[in-house]
Amino acid sequence: MLSYRHSFHAGNHADVLKHTVQSLIITALKEKEKPFLYLDTNAGAGRYQLSGEHAERTGEYLEGIAKLWQRDDIPEALTPYLNAVKAYNSNGTLRFYPGSPLIARQLLRGRKWCAKTAISS
Repeated sequence: MLSYRHSFHAGNHADVLKHTVQSLIITALKEKEKPFLYLDTNAGAGRYQLSGEHAERTGEYLEGIAKLWQRDDIPEALTPYLNAVKAYNSNGTLRFYPGSPLIARQLLRGRKWCAKTAISS
């Protein structure tokens, strides 16, 4: 059986796309005062170390988040996503990549955790 470990792929181009869309959806949902539920049934780890053995072995993050990290000409639509990633790399060095649960936690208002990967906002 083939085993899949997301830590080999964290921060790659697919994560950038997936987490950008996630960020845009949460941002749009927050435009109304109405509460909503965020439920992630397939969330992996909350945070990945990009200097870890797995991420370094494939280097996939270099073609994903690393390409955006130091740019200052980022489209406005990417701002919520990049701000969420930057919140977990406060010293300005890209060391960690937050998974879907931490990106959601950063973006949701109220940040009320209902369960490990279910958040109400």
